[in-house]
Amino acid sequence: MQLRYRFRAYPTAPQRAALARGFGCARVVFNDAVAARRAAFAEGEPYPSASTLSKRLITEAKRTPERAWLSEVSSVVLQQALADCDRAYRNFFDSLKGKRAGSPTGPPRFRRRAAAQAIRFTRNAGFRLLANGKLRLPKIGDVGVAWSRELPSEPTSVTIGKSATGKYFVSFVVSLEGDESLPPIETETGIDLGLKTFAVLSGGKVIENPKFFSKLERRLKKAQQVLSRKAKGSANRAKARLRLARVHERIRNRRDDWLNQQVYRLVSENQALFVEDLPVKGLARGRGARSIHDASFGSFLSRLESKSARTGRTFARIDRFFPSTRLCSACGVLAGPKGLEELHIRAWKCGCGVVHDRDVNAALNILREGRRMVAAGQAETRNASGGQVRPGTPGTARETRIRGTE
Repeated sequence: MQLRYRFRAYPTAPQRAALARGFGCARVVFNDAVAARRAAFAEGEPYPSASTLSKRLITEAKRTPERAWLSEVSSVVLQQALADCDRAYRNFFDSLKGKRAGSPTGPPRFRRRAAAQAIRFTRNAGFRLLANGKLRLPKIGDVGVAWSRELPSEPTSVTIGKSATGKYFVSFVVSLEGDESLPPIETETGIDLGLKTFAVLSGGKVIENPKFFSKLERRLKKAQQVLSRKAKGSANRAKARLRLARVHERIRNRRDDWLNQQVYRLVSENQALFVEDLPVKGLARGRGARSIHDASFGSFLSRLESKSARTGRTFARIDRFFPSTRLCSACGVLAGPKGLEELHIRAWKCGCGVVHDRDVNAALNILREGRRMVAAGQAETRNASGGQVRPGTPGTARETRIRGTE
């Protein structure tokens, strides 16, 4: 298993200038590769191979006066830019042929000079981790790194990038050789995600929604207004852009830190975790799109699944059409509120006499369905389409549910 470790870097002024040259050269080579393949397509010729582009756009280009400055950066950086372009085209063609999962992918576009940039070095570049804690990069020098933890193994590649706020980071790709499995415990939980509260566990625990974007929305709006009134190309506009980027960065950093804490706590306290497979992309196009993006359900579920796999925990996604809200967790009758149509109903009473909290009841049903899936050896449940969704319960129509938008 390969993991990525990211640390803050502190290059000197000459090193920042060298990095700027590297960012620019990598961007030029990438754009030249896109232009060459577009020209080949327009003329009806086959796409040039990666080796042909490497010879034409790097080796031969360095000998010309127009591209002689490519020699100022490591050739590995330029080769990795070509590899990125080739990978982008392969993803595009695989998407056209239906070989690539997910949403359709378009062809590569020209890269523009942006505030956030990055270049990548592989082992062939000869980068080294020095005894004094610095990172030696070819044609850049020994870059200071703020180490917060040790790398589990020797890195196979390193990416150094500049954020929109002018901060530098290094990212190492390492192969995980050790075992991260946690001691086994007996606790299992179902997780019901929502907006009013971020999550409700089957045991009744509630994780409140921090709403980081909403808390800083006024400051963000003010920064955007100030930026819009500055003249393009002026120094004041550059300062206003930096202030806006810092607000975005603060929101992102606070959200990422909070998500990591919740994932670590859930994985540490439970042997098995079961969640509902929400259609995050579809929900993000609805009326609560801003709240969906702020909650970052997709990132949370991805991190929870990855952390569970690394630590030896059981993780399963329940089919999104499973009626976790409507199903009575006591008797199995479909008598609860119907998703978005009756979203205002937060508690309901079943005919068997049990009074349910909407969210806790859904989490209990998710837990039971997850246990059933694990016992049956199912990776995921099938779409019921009106049929039986679990033994002993009647059929149900499809429902797409997201809790508590009021």
